[in-house]
Amino acid sequence: MSMSFKSLAAISALLFSVQTSYANDVEDQLQAAFDAGDLSGLHGVLVRRDGQTLAEGYFKGQDQRWGDPLGERQFGPEELHDLRSVSKSIVSLLYGIALDRGLVPPPEAGLLAQFPEYADLADPQRNLITIEHVLTMQMGLDWNERLPYSDPKNSEIAMELAEDKLRFILSRPIVDAPGTKWTYSGGSTALLGALISRGSGLTLDQFAKEALFHPLGITKCDWVIGLDGKTHAAASGLRLTAPDLARIGSMLADKGQYRGQQIVSKNWIKRSFTAHATVGGLRYGYQWWLAPMGTPPVWAAGFGNGGQRLTVGQKTGTVVVIQAGNYNKRDDWKLPVKIMEEFLIPGLPPK
Repeated sequence: MSMSFKSLAAISALLFSVQTSYANDVEDQLQAAFDAGDLSGLHGVLVRRDGQTLAEGYFKGQDQRWGDPLGERQFGPEELHDLRSVSKSIVSLLYGIALDRGLVPPPEAGLLAQFPEYADLADPQRNLITIEHVLTMQMGLDWNERLPYSDPKNSEIAMELAEDKLRFILSRPIVDAPGTKWTYSGGSTALLGALISRGSGLTLDQFAKEALFHPLGITKCDWVIGLDGKTHAAASGLRLTAPDLARIGSMLADKGQYRGQQIVSKNWIKRSFTAHATVGGLRYGYQWWLAPMGTPPVWAAGFGNGGQRLTVGQKTGTVVVIQAGNYNKRDDWKLPVKIMEEFLIPGLPPK
């Protein structure tokens, strides 16, 4: 027996009521906790599913643009915000789009062969590094981002200060066999950005706008130029609004489609969300953090300095964006985890 229109209407009304209750509860609880000083540094929270906003809240606080102070801001849906290392995950999507267009080499291709001007760096071990090792941060090169980003010895900062950014990355000493050890590396994303720019003939920012942002209806963005004054900071320089970042997440939840157009191929999303390394209890794919359980992973996420998050629930299609300003704090991860566990997950309407 088919379901009657009255039954469908009743279910829809009930679902709307549940979602409205969830939104009101979450937003009120977040505001109360923020006012009590329990969510220090929180700037914004947005939860979406199936194109519908389940909860949304914005707050006031000190902010930066890639390290430059912006003072106190009242955040909102139109306010650009640093993504920091969530930028890495976006660059991975851009690489997949460029690959489908035949503009960049496949993951199996050798890395150094793509940069013939650095042929003097070739040696038997370095020649084994592939693009996939770059995508999964398993190049085997010496790289240290455990130091504060205010320290010029931090490898990402040293890269930005180098006269030749690409030579700096490619010439790092080999400390592990490629593909055997995961090492967090903004240099890997800079290499991907360089390959995208070379293959497309566009700057990273231009390619992002043409291939990803404009098809999604994203018109407001800012990709910071690095310290060399010439190339965009691929690893950490992208700034988007919370709703636009959520739009990218919704596209991923819909298997790369947006309004009937395939923006990112299903195959690339599958490869990106396939675990290649285990890191501190989590897993890592193509510049995406992955849940420790599930095949495919229960969730995939971009993490960024200060507490930035874009999380995509693989089964429910729930997308969570968190913006925060706890930049360069070792415990910056605690705020988004607290928000997810204490405010967002409890009471989330069933799918």
